[in-house]
Amino acid sequence: MVHSIELVFDPDTEAAIRHIWDDLAGAGIPSQAPASRPHVTLAVAGSISAEVDELLGPVSKRLPLRCAVGAPLLFGRTSAVFARLIVPTGELLSLHAEVHRLCGPHLAPAPLPNSLPGQWTPHVTLARRVGDAQLGRALHIAGRPSQLEGSFAGLRRWDGNKRVEHPL
Repeated sequence: MVHSIELVFDPDTEAAIRHIWDDLAGAGIPSQAPASRPHVTLAVAGSISAEVDELLGPVSKRLPLRCAVGAPLLFGRTSAVFARLIVPTGELLSLHAEVHRLCGPHLAPAPLPNSLPGQWTPHVTLARRVGDAQLGRALHIAGRPSQLEGSFAGLRRWDGNKRVEHPL
């Protein structure tokens, strides 16, 4: 399993995303509910040392941070990951770059390339393994409203091996 550094949403934004997850699940689309918590991944690696917890203290103090949950998007072609874009503001991109600057030496063996500054697409995952036959329904359910205004309320280190979150 992977380890990651993630932004988590304020309660209202999290509830809105969970509502979308529930609606997708109710339509037979394999949503993230209830296995996960809505989040935006900032850094991903095979392992992340707990030493980053203290290093990321100043980043946590930059929160809360306003965010906009934007358009639906797909990663992959068949059995795609279905997500909503997090509109990349200058402040969000700066925070992301700071996380990588601070955590870089503590990510092993190395961060996954799609999480690196300049290669990262900020998003919140809604469903996995969405097939062609489900795509139209998924877009109908998860594409509204066209934009959700919210905020990031916290930062966490996720240990995918133990399935444990460490709030920062």
